[in-house]
Amino acid sequence: MMESSSEIFSWLFVTFVSVALIPLTVVIYRLTLHPLSRFPGPKVAAATRYFEGYYDAIQNGKYTHKIAKMHGEYVMPAILTPYTTEKVAGTNHDVHKRRRAAMNPFFSKASVASRQQVVQELTTQLCHRLDNLISREVKLAAALGAFTRDVATEFLLGKSFDNLGAEDFSAGVGNTLQESGAIWRITKHFRWYGPLIQSVPTWVVKKIGDPGIVECLGFVEDMANTTKAIHAASTNRNTVQDATTIVDTILDSDLPPTEKTPDRLKDEIITVAGAAFETTAYSLCKILYHVYADPEVLRRLRAELVAAGVAGTDASLAKLEKLPYLTAVLTEGLRLSPAIATRMARVAPDRDLTYVKWKIPSGTPVGMTLMLMHTDPDLYADPLHFEPDRWLGQGSKAHKAYAPFGQGTRMCIGMHLAWAELYIAIASLVIRFDFKFSPEALKDVTWASDQFTIGTEARNRLKAVVRRFNP
Repeated sequence: MMESSSEIFSWLFVTFVSVALIPLTVVIYRLTLHPLSRFPGPKVAAATRYFEGYYDAIQNGKYTHKIAKMHGEYVMPAILTPYTTEKVAGTNHDVHKRRRAAMNPFFSKASVASRQQVVQELTTQLCHRLDNLISREVKLAAALGAFTRDVATEFLLGKSFDNLGAEDFSAGVGNTLQESGAIWRITKHFRWYGPLIQSVPTWVVKKIGDPGIVECLGFVEDMANTTKAIHAASTNRNTVQDATTIVDTILDSDLPPTEKTPDRLKDEIITVAGAAFETTAYSLCKILYHVYADPEVLRRLRAELVAAGVAGTDASLAKLEKLPYLTAVLTEGLRLSPAIATRMARVAPDRDLTYVKWKIPSGTPVGMTLMLMHTDPDLYADPLHFEPDRWLGQGSKAHKAYAPFGQGTRMCIGMHLAWAELYIAIASLVIRFDFKFSPEALKDVTWASDQFTIGTEARNRLKAVVRRFNP
C-alpha cells in the first residue's frame, strides 16, 4: 500500500512538473529562438499575450495608450502581441469577400445619395425634438445616438424603431452599447467569455438585467424579428427591383442558399447596424463640441452655409459636399474620432514582409491604430487641436495616414452613409441651434479608452443647453 501511494505521488509530481514546464518552455522559446525574438519591445509582451490582457481587462481598455508610450521607447516595429491570429468574431478572408460583395451595391455612394431622404427626414425629426427642448439642458449624446440608430435601421430595414420619439431618446440602449466594449475586451483573451454571455437565456437577462440592458435587448430583438419578417415576405416579391432593404439585396445576390438563412442574415444585419450606431454618434458629438467651442470656426461655418442658401434639413447631399469649409470641419472631426479605437491587425499568410531592415515572418499579425496614426505629431502639426484649416488649400489633398474608416477590403462598408449623416445633420443643427456646453463637457468627447470603438471618460454623456440660432 505504501509503495502504491508512493507511485501515485511520483506520477502526480511528474505530471505537475511536466505541465508546468510546457508554458515555461514556450516562454523560453519565444524569448530566445522564435523568429520575432530579435525584435525590440517589452519582454513580457514577447512572452505572453496576457500583457495586453492586463491593460484590456484590468485597466479597462488602456492598451492603446500603452502602445502610444511604447512608440516613444522602442524603434519600430516592436513586439506588442505577436503570437495570436485568432479572431474574437468575424470570418476568414474569402467568406468575408463574398459576403461583402453581396452588400456593396446597397452601401455604394450612389445608393446612399438616392436614399438621402431617410437621413433628411430623421434629421428633421431630431430638430423638432430639440425645438421642444429650447432653453433646457439636453442629453445631446443620447439624442444623437437615437438619431444614428434610427437612420441605420430605417436605411437597412426600412423601419425606424423611433428612438428619437422616446422621451429619453432611448438612452438605455446607447448606454448599454457604450458599456458592451468590456465583453469584447475580455473575450479577446478568454474566448469562452463571449459565448458564455450569449448563452444566458433572454428571460434571465430580462429578469436580472438593469433597465438599460433590458431596453437594449428589446431593441436588438426588434431588429432580429424585422429581419426575419422581411426574409419570410421575400417569396412574395416578383422582381429584383422590389428590393428596398439590405435583406432583399442579400437575397437577390448570388450567395449560396446557406448564406441566406434567416439566422445568418439576422446576425449579419445586427453586426452591420451595430457598427453604425455609436461610431457615428460619437463623431457627431465630437464635431459639434469643437465647432461650438471655437467661435471663429462656428462663424466661418455658418457664413458658408448661409451663403450657400442652406436653411434647413432639405439641402441636398451633393450641394453640401461642395462646401469646402463644411467638408474640412467634418474631415477634421473624423480625424479625431475614427470608427474604432482598437489596433487592427492584418496577416500576410503566404509571404514575409519587410520594413526597413526588419523581416517580418509570414503569418505574423501586424497592426496599426487609427487613433495613434491620426494624432501622430510627425504627420499632423498640433495633432490634438481641432483645426479644419489643415484640410484646406494644399492640405486638402488626401493624407496617406488619414483613414477614419480603415483601409483595404475591411474598410467600413457604411462609410458613405456615415458621411451623409455628418453632412446633413451638422449643417442642419449648426444653422438652426446654439449649443452651450459646460467646461466639463470636454471629457465627454475625449478619447480615454479602447472599447473597440472610442471610449470616453464620461461614457459619452455629453449634455448641452439648447437655444435657437437667430441670424
